[in-house]
Amino acid sequence: MSIALPSPDAPLRIGTRGSPLALAQAHETRDRLAAAFDLPVSAFEVVRIKTTGDAVLDRPLKEIGGKGLFTREIEQALIDGAIDIAVHSMKDMPVAQPGGLTLDTYLPREDMRDAFVSHRHEALADLPKGTVVGTSSLRRRAQLLVRRPDLTVVEFRGNVQTRLKKLEDRVADATFLAMAGLNRLDMAHVARGPIAPEDMLPAVAQGAIGIERRQHDTRTADMLAAIHHAPTATLLAAERAFLAELDGSCETPIAGLAEVDGGTLRLRGEILRPDGSECLSDDASAPVEDGPELGREMARRLLARAGPGFFDWRAA
Repeated sequence: MSIALPSPDAPLRIGTRGSPLALAQAHETRDRLAAAFDLPVSAFEVVRIKTTGDAVLDRPLKEIGGKGLFTREIEQALIDGAIDIAVHSMKDMPVAQPGGLTLDTYLPREDMRDAFVSHRHEALADLPKGTVVGTSSLRRRAQLLVRRPDLTVVEFRGNVQTRLKKLEDRVADATFLAMAGLNRLDMAHVARGPIAPEDMLPAVAQGAIGIERRQHDTRTADMLAAIHHAPTATLLAAERAFLAELDGSCETPIAGLAEVDGGTLRLRGEILRPDGSECLSDDASAPVEDGPELGREMARRLLARAGPGFFDWRAA
């Protein structure tokens, strides 16, 4: 059965946030679709949508909502028919989608590691006591403080360019960014270097781009199937099952990374107290096809070890 392809007169509308990184991800999606179906880029329209997470920059994410802060308005545009697909950073995506939407297309995963960025220091291990480090990520904050409680962590919201400007203005002496984002922006040179997962386990699904569509839009489903990367889907199925069982949000510091070697999937998971006073981790392997169940089992083990109130903020 042939697909009714988009054209310059009736383009496929791609919804995205408006940051340079979000646009780079939307353009990668557009270019892959154009190449897969031998279409001009004019057969696609990139639609910028401002989200709550982009609009409210003066408060920590935990004070204004969960992961949906970066997706809610885009998903509503998809439901309303204002766009045909939505392109997301998968680390920002809640584990459940609104009714009528589905998320089943992934592009090849980029570098999943965090990057250490500083104008004054070469590496995380070189930071002197009391150094001010900026981050808006509860995961990174907790991971840093559990290893280096002698450092000072400050709120650091904004896109990549905004955070780099804050470093120049000495709001902080160091920060962390995702290597994937820097690579997609051709800005890998701003990082002092990637941080090994053994030193800082990345966020669940970090480095992966997901494409969301209306559940019953068969034309779009058929088009997206041409660019779907099944190996990335395998990794994310395990990681997001781990996250779902933990009921993870922007208010819960959680890290997870799946890797495949032959027919075996290895999953590393980590949960932390928000104040960085404790970290619980696990590392297990299973056949690739059992990845989601491995994720769920690991989450249950960690929750049993953590006990009630583990993710609650302790009084200063």
